[in-house]
Amino acid sequence: MKSIHLAITDLFLPNDFAAEVCVGLHLPALEKMLARGASTGSARTGEGASTGSARTDVSGGALENYLCELFGVPCQPDTPIAPVSAAFDGLSEGCWLRADPVHLRLQREQLVLLPEVKVSANEAGQLCTVLNEYFAGQCMEFFAPHPQRWYMRLDKLPDIETVPLSQAIGRNVRGLLPKGKEAARWHQVFNEIQMLLFAHPVNEAREARGELPVNSLWLWGGGCGVGILPQKTYDRVSSGELLVEMLAATAGIPFSGWPGQWRDEESDCRQLLVWTGLRSALQHGDLDAWRAALQEFEKGYAQPLWQALRAGKISQLQVDILGGDHIRRLQLNRADAWAFWRCAKPLAQYSMV
Repeated sequence: MKSIHLAITDLFLPNDFAAEVCVGLHLPALEKMLARGASTGSARTGEGASTGSARTDVSGGALENYLCELFGVPCQPDTPIAPVSAAFDGLSEGCWLRADPVHLRLQREQLVLLPEVKVSANEAGQLCTVLNEYFAGQCMEFFAPHPQRWYMRLDKLPDIETVPLSQAIGRNVRGLLPKGKEAARWHQVFNEIQMLLFAHPVNEAREARGELPVNSLWLWGGGCGVGILPQKTYDRVSSGELLVEMLAATAGIPFSGWPGQWRDEESDCRQLLVWTGLRSALQHGDLDAWRAALQEFEKGYAQPLWQALRAGKISQLQVDILGGDHIRRLQLNRADAWAFWRCAKPLAQYSMV
C-alpha cells in the first residue's frame, strides 16, 4: 500500500492576526485532516500499525535541519547543506561552506539581511575573483557555480555553528553570526568580506542602476562530503523546494517538481511531498498570496489526498506542519478518516504554540 509523508511550512499564523487573515477560507479537507489526526490515541511508528491517530509537537527549527533529518543526514554541530548543494552544482567533494551573496541594511541599531539580491553570473565571477585574491594563502577559496549560490572551500571544517540563510532573512544578523570555538575568527572573516565588497566597482555600478549592492556574504551550512550521504528513505519525492531536489538527487530518489494536482499514480510506494508554497508569501508580507496559495493547495492536494485516504488507497498519511521552532506531527490511517466524531475547526484556531 501507498504511504504519504506530507510536510507543510508556515500553515499556522500568529494568534493576533490569524482570525482576520483566515476569514472566508474554505478548507474542508485540510481542516478534517488536522482534526482527525490531532485526536489522542495509540501512536504508530511505521506502516501497518494499529488504528488510532497520534499528534506530537516536537522541537523543529529550520527547514534545512528538518529535511536533513528526513534524509538521514546528521546535523551536528552544523546543518551540512553545503556539500550536498555543492555536489548538485557540479563542484567536487571537499569541505564546504555556503557563502551566499546578500545585502545588509543598517536600520537604526540593527543590521537587517534583505532577501533576493539578484546577481548576474558576470558579477558573481568578478566578486569571487577579488575575494580569492584577498584571502589567498588563508586556506579558503570562493566559487559561484550559480549566481545565487556561492561557496567557500576549506582545508578543514571550522568549529562553528551557523544559521541557515532562510532563517536570517529579514532579521537582525548581529545575534545570528557563527557560534562555537572558532566564532571570533569567523566574525572577523565576515567583517573583512564586507569591507572588501563595499567599494567594489560591481557594487558601485549596481547602486548607480538603483540595485541593492552585494555588501556581504552569508556563511552557513558547513560540512565535508565524506560521510554526508542522504539515505534513500522514500521511493518518490515531490516539492517546489530546491533543497529537497538536491537531497533527493544525491540519494538517487526519483524527484518531480510541484504540480498543481496530486495524482494517485502508483499503488505501492513511500512518497514524500514537501510544500513550501506559503513561505515566500509570508516573507514578503503578502497575506493575499498566502490565502490564494492555500486555496490552491486545498483543491490540488488536500482534497485528493483525503479522498484517497478514505478510500483505502493510502495506508498511512503523515502530516508534518513546520512553523517557528516547532513541528506538529499528525498520523492518520483509513479509520481516522472516517472518525466523523472528531469535529473539524477553522484553521485560524490552530497555533504552533
